[in-house]
Amino acid sequence: MELIETILIQQDNARPHIHEFDAKFLEEASKDGFDIHLVFQPPNSPDLNVLDLGFFRAIQTLQYQQAPKNVDELVSAVMRAFEELPSERLENVFLTLQACMIEIMKVNGGIGYKVPHIGKGGLMRDGNLPTQLQCDHNLVESVLAHLHIGGN
Repeated sequence: MELIETILIQQDNARPHIHEFDAKFLEEASKDGFDIHLVFQPPNSPDLNVLDLGFFRAIQTLQYQQAPKNVDELVSAVMRAFEELPSERLENVFLTLQACMIEIMKVNGGIGYKVPHIGKGGLMRDGNLPTQLQCDHNLVESVLAHLHIGGN
């Protein structure tokens, strides 16, 4: 018997997205042995949007140092800020995103959590900054049970 993994596609809550129980999507998503489901990110959760979480803020800080006076200068400043942005800064944003995802799982998808601070600066100085965070297996099982998705 072939094991079928469930694939969850998370959408934000923008109106153009389809409903999670859209009949045509469900039909297509179950073809060829796939088990694909749509889920929406929790309402008002910019912590799950990596652009809102830190990328825009990071380039905005660099862009403000340029003090543009018109649209062309603004576009040029944003492009320059993007090019000058250290990759470590973006790595930190993605680590924060992972930490937020873990915290959201702890509250069963709710918004009753605080953005965790994991001391990335200190970990980086000590050479111990991870590229990804570990998630407790029991937490994953708990989330799957909450979502009513069968495990193995």
